[in-house]
Amino acid sequence: MAVIGRTLAITLILLGLWEAAVRLMAIPAYILPGPLRIAVTGWNNAAILAHNGAITLGEMLLGLVCGSALGIACALAMAASPLARRAMRPVLLVAQALPVFAIAPLLVIWFGFGLASKIVMASLIIFFPVASAFHDGLARTEQGLVDLARLGGVGTFKTLRYIRIPAALPALASGLRVATAVAPIGAVVGEWVGASAGLGYLMIYSNARMQTDMVFAALAILLAVALTLFTLVDRGLTRLLPWAPETAES
Repeated sequence: MAVIGRTLAITLILLGLWEAAVRLMAIPAYILPGPLRIAVTGWNNAAILAHNGAITLGEMLLGLVCGSALGIACALAMAASPLARRAMRPVLLVAQALPVFAIAPLLVIWFGFGLASKIVMASLIIFFPVASAFHDGLARTEQGLVDLARLGGVGTFKTLRYIRIPAALPALASGLRVATAVAPIGAVVGEWVGASAGLGYLMIYSNARMQTDMVFAALAILLAVALTLFTLVDRGLTRLLPWAPETAES
């Protein structure tokens, strides 16, 4: 509660300074609207913001599920087979090194302006942190346990199932937390490139009409959605994996 109180106090102070600066310097609203104007715009357009926010949230959730599943499968395959590891390492590097902005137009061409291109975009961004973290956890399993299982005649897949995967779950939890934090990027980038709904689309639409207060209102909703999703995933992982390291709360 103390952390929440401090965060709320700092946020209110910063918003007050922002409002004061806008009023004192007479900054036009189309350049930088004040927090009060943004709040009024958000209230007057609550239905539009809620509708587009729900669409973006759906894209984030589906991208998180698909990207996480793909990352987990890739990490397991690399841990189970040296051949798969040698084949998939370049895929991991390409997934991380390739700028999403560079391929976003291609994804829209290939998968259309609908939901599919946004899910693929989000999955590409989410895939790497999950696969990388989980694979590192699998690779760093205490070697003594693995050797003991091998001496006992336990096969590779049983060792993976009963020893390496449980030991790597905290690493997977860390990867899922990172993936949840970056999930909004894929959805919003996809909407910027081509969409007919969603918060990213609403931002581009409003920006083209110099409705800067609406852009900020959409950003505020996106921030609230992203923080809520991260908090739920973080708390859920903490309950499911109580021995895994938690995010800092100090």
